[in-house]
Amino acid sequence: MAASFRVSVWFVVFFLLSCLSLFCSADDRITIGEILKDGDNITSKEGNFVLGFFSPTGSSKRYLGIWYAHVTVQTVVWVANRHKPVPDKNGTFSIDQIGNLVVKNGHGDSLWLSNVTVATKNSTACLLDNGNLVILNNDKNAARLNTELWQSFLHPTDTFLPGMRVFVERQSKEHKVFSSWTNESDPSPGRYSLGVDPRGAPQIVIWDGSDRRWRSGHFDGVEFTGVPNVTRSTLFSGFKINNEDGKSFFTYTASDTSLFVRFQIDVTGIELQQRWDEDKEQWSTLQSMPSGVCDLYNFCGNFAECHEQVCLCVEGFVPRVEEQWHAGNRTGGCIRRTELECRKSSSVPRNDNAKDDGFLAVHKVKLPDYADIIADAQNTDTCRTKCLNNCSCNAYAFVKGINCMIWTEDLVDIEQFEEGGNTLYVRLDPSEFGKNNRTIVIIIVSVLVALALVVMAAVWLVCRYRARKRESKRINEIPKNHLVRSGEFSADLSGPGDLNAEGHQGNGSELAFFSFSMVATATDDFCLANKLGQGGFGPVYKGRLPCGQEVAVKRLSQRSGQGDEEFKNEITLIAKLQHRNLVRLLGCCIEGEEKILLYEYMPNKSLDTFLFDPARKSQLDWRKRFSIIEGIARGLLYLHRDSRLRIIHRDLKASNILLDEEMNPKISDFGMARIFGGNQNEANTNRVVGTYGYMAPEYAMEGLFSGKSDVYSFGILLLEIISGRRNTSFRSDEHSGIIGYAWEKWDEGRPMDLVDRSIWDGCQHDEALRCIHLAMLCVQDLAVHRPNMSSVVLMLETDNMRLPLPRQPTYTSMRRSVDADMWHGNQDLPSSNNVTISVLIGR
Repeated sequence: MAASFRVSVWFVVFFLLSCLSLFCSADDRITIGEILKDGDNITSKEGNFVLGFFSPTGSSKRYLGIWYAHVTVQTVVWVANRHKPVPDKNGTFSIDQIGNLVVKNGHGDSLWLSNVTVATKNSTACLLDNGNLVILNNDKNAARLNTELWQSFLHPTDTFLPGMRVFVERQSKEHKVFSSWTNESDPSPGRYSLGVDPRGAPQIVIWDGSDRRWRSGHFDGVEFTGVPNVTRSTLFSGFKINNEDGKSFFTYTASDTSLFVRFQIDVTGIELQQRWDEDKEQWSTLQSMPSGVCDLYNFCGNFAECHEQVCLCVEGFVPRVEEQWHAGNRTGGCIRRTELECRKSSSVPRNDNAKDDGFLAVHKVKLPDYADIIADAQNTDTCRTKCLNNCSCNAYAFVKGINCMIWTEDLVDIEQFEEGGNTLYVRLDPSEFGKNNRTIVIIIVSVLVALALVVMAAVWLVCRYRARKRESKRINEIPKNHLVRSGEFSADLSGPGDLNAEGHQGNGSELAFFSFSMVATATDDFCLANKLGQGGFGPVYKGRLPCGQEVAVKRLSQRSGQGDEEFKNEITLIAKLQHRNLVRLLGCCIEGEEKILLYEYMPNKSLDTFLFDPARKSQLDWRKRFSIIEGIARGLLYLHRDSRLRIIHRDLKASNILLDEEMNPKISDFGMARIFGGNQNEANTNRVVGTYGYMAPEYAMEGLFSGKSDVYSFGILLLEIISGRRNTSFRSDEHSGIIGYAWEKWDEGRPMDLVDRSIWDGCQHDEALRCIHLAMLCVQDLAVHRPNMSSVVLMLETDNMRLPLPRQPTYTSMRRSVDADMWHGNQDLPSSNNVTISVLIGR
């Protein structure tokens, strides 16, 4: 009997050990009573993952984390004490007496606790081969032996791994699951988070703080509808929604389970899918989102769609603020051109014979956000009827796997795809469809009239072609090193003198004069393929002169807000200016209505093409940005003090800073500039020109400008370069622009929050802080409080110079009495002139 009992006991013990071995082995677990020190690690059963203490790049602080065991580049996928690091290598981790995994410092203070759901005196922490750290209940009296009391997969940091469950909380609006690191050296929660919005059909969302940054579109059971087809096949294939115990959750299964695959929300707010490349020993990025400006949330505003970085109102809608829209500010979005029929007379009962609103089909789009599912609409026709009977409904869509979706709020975050997407049916007033028919009739009539004019135009075109061909032949016979010189144009920018386009020798800097036919030949007849961009002046094309030199050709648009005066300005000023940080004018062309300038070609285009592009801004690291800041400052100093003519630019902004092949900055676009006399410090004008957001208060409201006006614009530009964001992107209920935001951070003692996160790691904090301080001095309300450019350059290039404290911006444009605490030295003094603005021009 005793022998039988002993056999039974050994059988039970063997069974329990066998069960435990299914979860972990001796090297991948820690039990109650064990204390592991910094340097002691546990490794998963198959050797995929390691748990232990580590220090991030550039930091000596220690964190308990999980990383890949066989990946040569240490890649951390989970961090325990991300809020409270261990300051040295005296940290420990262990299981306490109630079953919690605990991280302590060298003094025994608890820095992190797992908070198990059920207390137990017999538990084991085990690291599984999928990267999940679990705490198992080994109490023999437990209802279920080896049940999981806690697991790291339910408390992730910034990384999603195959095997994780992301729950879709149907009762909540948003579920933020993952949060980025603050920076590469600090794993504490950063500004970006990633999670699920369950409204309608669930979708993945990236948040920047509380604001949406990107969303995947709705999940139809197979794929996310808001991601292009080419991306779905790599980035999001493998996702599935499961249901268990009444709960829904996302899982992901890699197509090849032998490869290490991970999703991460990185410090710049980008969701990355990466796969470890064993041959190259590096992480290969399969896809990243957002990948362009159209992916950024609601980039074009409400009721507008984004396609290849171009914003268009949905048909039947018009810009809310026409001037802002055409100026490039799309934040206002669009509004209906004609109100819906049902909303015109909402107080009157609907007549069954009344004409119904119609629906416009918009194909291949990312469906708008904030959709509601109509469960009892099982086909497209029923869905249409449900929307039509709801006067609040703005659009509907019927998607396989989701069924009927309607939108009762504004249509936001619509993106047009080349392939894929879904069809959105947008509700419009019946009259909008009649307009389309009238448009077709007008087009037909116009085509017939055009055909009638073709015969008359044919003879003229043939003659024109032959003349151009003879001219081209003559140009090719000109020696390549020969350029016809013209005299300098009038330097009196305020006078009424006409442009002098004759070929005589002037008394100043010489300027090459080109015929229109030569310019046309150089640009392939202004071919669209050679178009570099479009400014307030007009289009800019890339060209090649007969000598082989590449040039940028700036052609005055007939519809441009600038005319002969600005053209005269640009020729007169740039011809006299010679500085490495100013763009060089090579020549001009004046024939009939054509007014053209030829510049040296800048292969990297303008600063804004890098600075405000999420995909390219990281190419401008801190060293390049600081070099650009210094170059702009030296260029302005030359204009204000060292050039033959003292010049105020009046339109300094990122798009007017060109970058050469070595990323050296060159100030361009002198169409708005003005010349000062030798003893003149300030002037007034009744024609205010420039770009809103960069104008100094005294100039925008009173027409008074001086060198301090350019200093103010330089301060705005400096803040944009540091933050990597446009001035207008900071507008909100709390801030009127970048100045308000910058002052708030300055006043809170957190000015470094302004620094672009994409360059944080390589940023020289002392230089960045000095630049922020200098920017705050440059954007002070009163011109007399701002430094001049000679002081700005000195402050930039002197490390130990003590800078004065800036005054809080008041956002008032009216002048007030200045106190005795002013800038001293060679400063521009304010005028007492009061000017009424008769013309206000913005670009």
